[in-house]
Amino acid sequence: MTTWLNFLADQGAQFSTPASAEAVPELLHFGAQMPSETPRTDFVAPITYLGLIAASGDEAAHFLHSQLTNDVEHLDAGAARLAGYCSAKGRLLASLLIWKTADGVMLQLPRELQAGVQKRLQMFVLRAKAKLIDATENHVMLGLAGPAATSVLQQWFPILPATIYDKTESAAGTLIRHPDAFGTARYQWITTAAQAVEAWPQLTKVLHAAGAAAWQLAEIDSGVPHIGIATQEKFVPQMINFELIGGVNFKKGCYPGQEIVARSQYLGKLKRRMLHASVSAASAEPGTEIFSVSDPEQPCGMVVNAERTNAQEIACLVEIKLAAAESEVRLGSAQGPVLSFQPLPYPLTDPV
Repeated sequence: MTTWLNFLADQGAQFSTPASAEAVPELLHFGAQMPSETPRTDFVAPITYLGLIAASGDEAAHFLHSQLTNDVEHLDAGAARLAGYCSAKGRLLASLLIWKTADGVMLQLPRELQAGVQKRLQMFVLRAKAKLIDATENHVMLGLAGPAATSVLQQWFPILPATIYDKTESAAGTLIRHPDAFGTARYQWITTAAQAVEAWPQLTKVLHAAGAAAWQLAEIDSGVPHIGIATQEKFVPQMINFELIGGVNFKKGCYPGQEIVARSQYLGKLKRRMLHASVSAASAEPGTEIFSVSDPEQPCGMVVNAERTNAQEIACLVEIKLAAAESEVRLGSAQGPVLSFQPLPYPLTDPV
């Protein structure tokens, strides 16, 4: 365990048992008992399940521009941006949050995907003046939400990022505004372990110390999907609304899978989308198939992300045939628990 994880353990953090020596333990909760409900606001959550790839060199932005679904070369220094990394078939290998640094570009993605994505990107660097390194161990990431978070963060960031995916820098690190969830503002603070340890007592005086589930639940409420091992190469970006939330630029030029992604955009009405749902179930994992009772023999979609809200309910983002959503839809099989669809925070629009 790193110094940061050891510090969190001393603060009462409870971790999962890693599946292998290389795996990172998941921060489940603070205190001896699992909370009955996942916090929705006024929390601070160490985001230990995400990793960072630092791309540096004179041609780092140009190289990534040719690999990702979004514009990297013209990314403003005061902003972050979603982007996808696709296979040649236009299927997402990873969903990323990217931003520029003094040395190049930072890419954030789940740690379970990081090594594979970094290795694959490295294969295509060739003669480009670009270098990719694992920057995870040099950074700590904190997710914060709620009015109390907005107030306390001003100790380190006097001017907070005002709009979604705006980015502010200070001596304390990088602060990125994320889409609101449950009606409150959210921020991600990327800093050093030393700064995080120093700030932790001040943060937890006014905010609930929460496990990773709090941040993941907020991402689901804001309709922001994340690709993991179970869902790699399952979705073209539009199938999980990625272009609706700013993850695809259709004017930027070529990247792996670009022709298929563009064709999906301009063929007309999209038949598959991502919806927000809740379900009362013992578990719901990414990659679990869902079934319409009107066509019980074949799946109509798949769970993209899921996180427990309380002891009875799990919130999900599910990719689904839109026609199937008009009938009863169940988790795991046509006899499984019923999904209850909830509104997304943005409209599902078709290409113009």
